[in-house]
Amino acid sequence: MEERLNILLVEDNLLNQRVVTYSLKKFNHEVTIANNGVEAIERFREQKFHVILMDIMMPVMDGLEATVKIREEERINGISERTPIIALTANTMDNDRDKCISYGMDEFMAKPFDIEKLNLIFSELRIPS
Repeated sequence: MEERLNILLVEDNLLNQRVVTYSLKKFNHEVTIANNGVEAIERFREQKFHVILMDIMMPVMDGLEATVKIREEERINGISERTPIIALTANTMDNDRDKCISYGMDEFMAKPFDIEKLNLIFSELRIPS
């Protein structure tokens, strides 16, 4: 039986929000949307998520800075099991993936959004899906 995941989608583009949300809801997942990194940190403080899907280039605060701040929050609050963060980005160079990982992300997925690829990443990260 598939587990219903509580997913934080951090994405500033309305069309991308709709596409990703629609795809995730087909798997019966719960999706909370944050429009930028500042909102992501606020949502992260408010509730527990199984996974965070993080856009990189956003206004107000980008995904890299938001990831660093979320990892700091986890460290400060003594959270031993960190929340997996998966980068969702149009930047697909090899060094882009390395940069995301170096900022504290767990995995990297190039846009356009592909639900099958995301399910593979969930499996690799041992996130129930």
